[in-house]
Amino acid sequence: MSELPPFIIFLVAVLLVVATRGIVRSVILLAAPLLAGLHLWFNIDPGMTISHSILSFEFIVMRTDKLSLLFGYLFCLASFIATIYAWHVKDTAQQLAGLIYAGAAVGAVFAGDLLTLFIFWELLALSSVFLIWARGTERAFNAGLRYLIFQVASGLLLLAGALIHYHNVGSLAFDHIGLDGLASWLIFIAFGIKCAFPFLHSWLTDAYPEATVTGTVFLSAFTTKLAVYALARGFPGEEILVYIGVAMACFPIFYAVIENDLRKVLAYSLINQLGFMVVGVGIGTALALNGVVAHAFSHVLYKGLLFMTMGAVLYRVGNINGSDLGGLYKSMPKTTVLCIVGALSISAFPLFSGFISKSMVMSAMIKADFGYLWLLMLFASAGVFHHAGIKIPYFAFFAHDSGIRTQEAPTNMLIAMTIAAAFCIFLGVQPQYLYALLPWEMDYWPYDASHVLAQLQLLFFSALAFVWLNQRGMYPPELRSINLDVEWLYRKLLPNWVHKIITFISVMKTYLSAVAIALMARIRHAFSQTFVAKYHLSESWPTGSMVFWVAAILATYLLITIFR
Repeated sequence: MSELPPFIIFLVAVLLVVATRGIVRSVILLAAPLLAGLHLWFNIDPGMTISHSILSFEFIVMRTDKLSLLFGYLFCLASFIATIYAWHVKDTAQQLAGLIYAGAAVGAVFAGDLLTLFIFWELLALSSVFLIWARGTERAFNAGLRYLIFQVASGLLLLAGALIHYHNVGSLAFDHIGLDGLASWLIFIAFGIKCAFPFLHSWLTDAYPEATVTGTVFLSAFTTKLAVYALARGFPGEEILVYIGVAMACFPIFYAVIENDLRKVLAYSLINQLGFMVVGVGIGTALALNGVVAHAFSHVLYKGLLFMTMGAVLYRVGNINGSDLGGLYKSMPKTTVLCIVGALSISAFPLFSGFISKSMVMSAMIKADFGYLWLLMLFASAGVFHHAGIKIPYFAFFAHDSGIRTQEAPTNMLIAMTIAAAFCIFLGVQPQYLYALLPWEMDYWPYDASHVLAQLQLLFFSALAFVWLNQRGMYPPELRSINLDVEWLYRKLLPNWVHKIITFISVMKTYLSAVAIALMARIRHAFSQTFVAKYHLSESWPTGSMVFWVAAILATYLLITIFR
């Protein structure tokens, strides 16, 4: 039993779900991540390896160490909470997609070679897109297509990089790769697409808000965090990641502040938080990498909690635009409280989970002498408090009374949100339990007086700035608008240019055809006036003469062929 890869449990569950209905199916869906998590916790130890040889390749389907185990625990926990949240969903497509998606993420975490990773990498893409398409709208269908193009492109880059890497070094082992050639850069970009690097991020902000209420919760947990795991495994200490991570942490703030769709605000906020993790991978020290893993763990919980609360609002109200909401605390008080817990966690308030993980990355940054970049990350920390810590709960529940009166979130949603909120508080109060599971040895404790006071000052002045800007009417209002992102290049600019080029080619083709026809007509007319055309070609040619000349030509050809 200890040699059973945990993704097999999800695979068996998929087969059982297809064959069952009703409450039995729901129990199987919930049991799969629970059993996989318990199996990992009690039966799997670091250092285990399970491989199978197919043709001349060795597929390492399970390679365990502290890094992979912690992400395995995280993905099983996230799947369990998301399944409770989606308990009321009876759509078979969504149920299967969520189960396969989670199983693929767990399988990828324990993949010990690049080909096995590629298989799960693509399965992750193919299963997750149905969580977007299941919403059934034209916008969701188009967003899903664009999402799938990015995800499949990432897989193709990974496969190409893996094959070139195998040709160069004779191994497909998925360990430290480093940036030292074409193969490594292809793999790096493949990971970067799934991690939503700048200019490669638009699939996330485009597709996540268009997914179903429950599908977004699944999506927020797996794809990007698997990419963070892959970067931590393959490219720790690559300094370029520090600069990429800083850009990721800073630029989404401006979009999130002006965005009206609150689930899209959370999508931009997700990229912001990924920036902290990417910076930690780039620093590459034990403290930084532990901070990456801890922050990924915290992030899945509090970001999932925020997506669940906004999903509950969308489920009950049918709208998630900040301009149309407000006053919902009166009819959804429990959801409001749970949203505030998520907001405090993502803002890194002391005694909440974000504080005990983000502080590790920030401390590692100071110790690695990235002082100026640390100031930018401080700005990013203040920014996330503005757009996720304040904006989300404020405009959804408090900004003004929209007059909307609805029911509280369904019981299963409240249970899932409560579990996530309890973890956010527990990890914030008792971080030593998470720290004990981290992969690398370190000596760090977040609750020293200087750090707590500095964080509280940052949060206090950020809140003060929000209140002042809001009172003076300088804070960007919630407007129904379209905000231009990098996707404008391939959704608007490129199609327009392609249309113009095709139109130009069509016009030129018509013009050149007309010119050619006119030229041929002029040549034909000029030739018709010549002596040859008038007198010689106009004569009658006897049939016998024509036959004679054809025979002469044929005889000449045969003689040439024989004596050549």
